[in-house]
Amino acid sequence: MGIEHKNGGSSSLDLNVPLLLDQNQSKLKDLEASDSDDVNFIGTTSFSKTCFNGLNALTGIGILSTPYALASGGWISLILLFTIATATFYSGLLIQRCMDWDPNIKTYPDIGYQAFGRKGKVIVSVLMHMELYLVATGFLILEGDNLQNLLPNVEYFEFGGLTIGGKQGFIIIVALIILPTVWLDNLSLLSYISATGVLASLFIIGSVLWIGVFDGIGFQQRGEFINWDGIPTAVSLFAFCYCAHPVFPTLYSSMHKRHQFSNVLIVCFVLGTLCYASMAISGYLMFGSEVQSQITLNLPTNKLSSRIAIYTTLVNPISKYALMVTPIINATEAWFPYHFNKRLFRHIVGTSVVMSTVLVALAVPFFGSLMSLVGAFLSINASVTLPCLCYLKISGSYQKFNGEMVGIGLVIVMGIFVVIFGTYVSLIDIIHMSKIWSLNFYNIMISLNTSFELN
Repeated sequence: MGIEHKNGGSSSLDLNVPLLLDQNQSKLKDLEASDSDDVNFIGTTSFSKTCFNGLNALTGIGILSTPYALASGGWISLILLFTIATATFYSGLLIQRCMDWDPNIKTYPDIGYQAFGRKGKVIVSVLMHMELYLVATGFLILEGDNLQNLLPNVEYFEFGGLTIGGKQGFIIIVALIILPTVWLDNLSLLSYISATGVLASLFIIGSVLWIGVFDGIGFQQRGEFINWDGIPTAVSLFAFCYCAHPVFPTLYSSMHKRHQFSNVLIVCFVLGTLCYASMAISGYLMFGSEVQSQITLNLPTNKLSSRIAIYTTLVNPISKYALMVTPIINATEAWFPYHFNKRLFRHIVGTSVVMSTVLVALAVPFFGSLMSLVGAFLSINASVTLPCLCYLKISGSYQKFNGEMVGIGLVIVMGIFVVIFGTYVSLIDIIHMSKIWSLNFYNIMISLNTSFELN
């Protein structure tokens, strides 16, 4: 970005968030791409469009896991959903205050730099890139799960004489479909497709409710009031739903009337939380403790409403994958400024990123556990702990013992507890499920080889 004043150099991180901007908003991008000193430049995006962009960033694939999160912790975990929503809303306000404090701040890593210098900027950037990488990996797992659910008769694939399971084959096929989008120089078309994320969430909620009301599933499951063992998983998955904070500086900078940004946050968090809560409650009432990590896997595939929900779930990640990994590709290119062919080098880096996410998705094909890990370790740090710490340092509030400092301190302590216990439980779940999955996969391959030999 062209922020040289206090930030010690330009930021190489560009989230490429799909925003719907006014025509004159390109001036903001021109400003950020130049070395202009006009830090008082005002964006032109209206309040309503900023709300839409904020909702698009806030509502994503996390909505598929909210019923599973509620089933993990029981009905009492709804309180945790609203607690996480409140804490992340407040940390969003702190990000706004940090940007008001210094107009040179344009991106989330800039906030880290302003608070803790170059180390702070590196920590923020690493957390953001790790989160983007694992979310992109989650997209592949989600695609594999839902395609296998749609086509259960496809038990295996053969690639060059190598036989692999159906889900693994679908993951590889989807990665090959996605790969050309990573090579694109202009992602504007994908940005507008993925900007339908809000509509996609509404379609999925509507389809699930339709199935419950009209397709014979009903809302008859009572569920558990509380399940202590599942509380860490519930909190982690709810935290994953509110991981949009790295986008907030971009939204704030794009606004024409920046003093209305707090109202934007109110609208986005209220509507987003209503979507998450409605999906969690309806899904839990429909399927109870049998609900899976993605509610689309519970839907009867012979119903039109189910297919609408599943197809919507399949299309959206394909359009968003390139947007997720592009900042990682840009950052990797920045490490190697001298190469003979920039376009070829970018294609090599992009292909390597896609291949690595495929390998991770094949090695850890557990959507719920992986997203729980992302929520506990990355989302809580990026969306709760770091905004609080940065605000205390930038504003100097840590030097004053008052109600605000006590409140922020409690939020930080809550975040630390979630990081510790949520990360631990997520890792244990992944290890346990990996052992079971490896054994099942081995047995399937043995049976397939036996059948081939008999034939």
